[in-house]
Order: sequence, then C-alpha cells, then structure tokens
Amino acid sequence: MIIDVKVPMLSESVSEGTLLEWKKKVGEAVARDEILIDIETDKVVLEVPSPQAGVLVEIVAQDGETVVADQVLARIDTAATATATAAAEAPAAAPAEAAPAAAPAAAQNNAAMPAAAKLAAETGVDVNALQGSGRDGRVLKEDVQNAAAKPDAVAAPAVALPAGARPEERVPMSRLRARVAERLLASQQENAILTTFNEVNMKPIMDLRAKYKEKFEKEHGVKLGFMSFFVKAAVAALKKYPVVNASVDGKDIVYHGYFDIGIAIGSPRGLVVPILRDADQMSIADIEQAIVDYAKKAKDGKIAIEDLTGGTFSITNGGTFGSMMSTPIINPPQSAILGMHATKERAVVENGQVVVRPMMYLALSYDHRIIDGREAVLTLVAIKDALEDPARLLLDL
Repeated sequence: MIIDVKVPMLSESVSEGTLLEWKKKVGEAVARDEILIDIETDKVVLEVPSPQAGVLVEIVAQDGETVVADQVLARIDTAATATATAAAEAPAAAPAEAAPAAAPAAAQNNAAMPAAAKLAAETGVDVNALQGSGRDGRVLKEDVQNAAAKPDAVAAPAVALPAGARPEERVPMSRLRARVAERLLASQQENAILTTFNEVNMKPIMDLRAKYKEKFEKEHGVKLGFMSFFVKAAVAALKKYPVVNASVDGKDIVYHGYFDIGIAIGSPRGLVVPILRDADQMSIADIEQAIVDYAKKAKDGKIAIEDLTGGTFSITNGGTFGSMMSTPIINPPQSAILGMHATKERAVVENGQVVVRPMMYLALSYDHRIIDGREAVLTLVAIKDALEDPARLLLDL
C-alpha cells in the first residue's frame, strides 16, 4: 500500500518551513518512526518520521523547498522491499556505460564545503584527492586540516589564486537567523528601550554554592549553577514590581499573574530562548535541571515550538563568553530583560576599607512606554539585594 509522508502540523505563529536534506534515497528501506528529513522553521527544526515501515518510492518535495503544513513530501510503499524497488528504479546500463558515469559521481563525492575549499587553496591541498568525511563524501575543513598536517599531503594542482585575491563566501541566512534578525529589529523599532546598570557582589552566592554544591549534586543529580539564583532573584523582584513582568497589547497593559522566565541559550543554529514556566513554583533543583535539559535539546536541535512560546521576562548571560557589559535587547512581547556578565575581581570599598570582591555588572533593558525609570532601577536593586543576601529569597524579603 502506498502512503503519504506529510509535513506535520505547525504552530499558529509558524506558517511554513524549509526542507533541509533527505536522509534516505528513493528505493531505500525505512523503518517506522525513522527520521526521513528535517524541516527548518523560524523557531525550531522539526523532524519528519516515517509513518510506517516500507520503502521510499517517491520524493515529492526536494531539499531546500518551502513547504506548509500537511503538504505531501514523499510516498512510501509499505508492501515493497528495498531490493526489489531499487532494482526497479535503477536504469539498465551496459557495462561500457558504467565507467564514464563514475567520473561525475566521484566529483560529487569530493565536493568541498566552502570553508574546506578556502583552506585547501591556502595550504595547497588537492581536495579532489581527498576522501571526504562529510555527508555523501563531502570534503570538510577537518579533512583538509588533517591532510595538510601530513608530510605527504597531496599537493593541489599548480593553479593558485591570483596574487592579492580576497576570497568571500556568501551563504543564505537560516530561517532561525532571519527570524531573530527580524524580531530584534522590530523590538528596537517598536519599544522605547532604555537600560539601567548596577553591580552585584557575587561572593555570598559563590560561598553558598561552594559550600553546598557537592551535597546538592548528590541529592538532586544535577550541578548547582548560578542561573537558578538569578531566576529566583528576578522572580522576587518581579513580584514587587509587576509592571516589569507585564506586556503591551495595543493601548493596553497586560499584567501577568504568573512568571514565565525565558533563558537565552546558544545553539548551533543560533540563539534560542526556552521558557521556564511558573518559575516561582520551581525549586532551585527544578530550575537547574530544566536549564540542563533545554541546553541539551538546543545542542541536539530538539527544541520544540512549545518550549519557546510565551514568556514574561528573560535573562541572558553574556558573561559565559567574557562580556563585561552590554545592553540586551527586549524579547517581544516582553517588556524587560536582565543581562548578566562576567564576574571579575575588583577593588571595592566596604565599611571604609578597600577590599577585593568578585563583582558582576548587571543590565536591565526595559520598555519605557510602560516602565518608568524608578521601577526599572528598583527592580535591578531588588535583584542585587537578593543575590548579595540569599537569605532574602528564603524569607521572601
């Protein structure tokens, strides 16, 4: 029986996607739930599994095509066998014709990725003589690096780049990157963004973490980081100043009676901001585990659309990359975002004495249309106070 493979249902905010690369060829056997192709949307990458076991007999939509929900992508014959179908699909060719056909195939298998081609030109390695380790035999940058490191590295033909040549590489934006660019530009155009700064002494949190991190990991099975403290401190501050947790809808201000905190996470495809829902009801261990789970899903490309939907406030940590200070951009329709930065030892004055403390700059960007400077400054001060005296979080002070 022939069955269709279709694009899965997309969320209301996602109207279309782009096919990335088929993982199976026509004539190959597929197992039930085996992933056939990935669809890149402006939020996530969706996997399309095989609905039944059988043989892939037709590919309707090709790599790179734009598709919509419920569109037919391919067809599977649940009664066929891979051997029989492959034989039926293969054209009858005389032995004499097989040899010339091998040349184009070899050239395709030795196709070099742009970064690999550039490095090959610089190092004098002949990519046509390499066995690529990429998909379908494509030559990767690592293949060229390995070849160049060997004394007997294959030299490239004596066709060098013109003197003074300045190579360029043009690649299309991914849907996610294009969507991020669109949203950030819209955020700057539609919001009256201001940023207020403060600094926090991280010693109390660092001491607390150092004291309990081993017991914490043994008890909860997850490492004790710093982000969970910032989430808790942010929630405590948002409870005091609800307008910072609100959003603008036309001419209305929507005050949210819940605290869904977005955590910015870097992924191979770009920045994603999964949501910790009802963060006020989560324990420190719950928060740490959720962040670990989201980070793994982001790395593996498994973030789901529902993971990224909603959010009333966000936190981003540029300090992991060494940033000392920045002005984070609000993630619409939210009205504020907290920026963390690198912790550095600095000389500060305490009780008239100069002492060295691990200090971090904090930044709170906010939409001045609904949040006045007073509320923004006091929110950041409340976050600072909670972090410098963690007992406040336990006593709800």
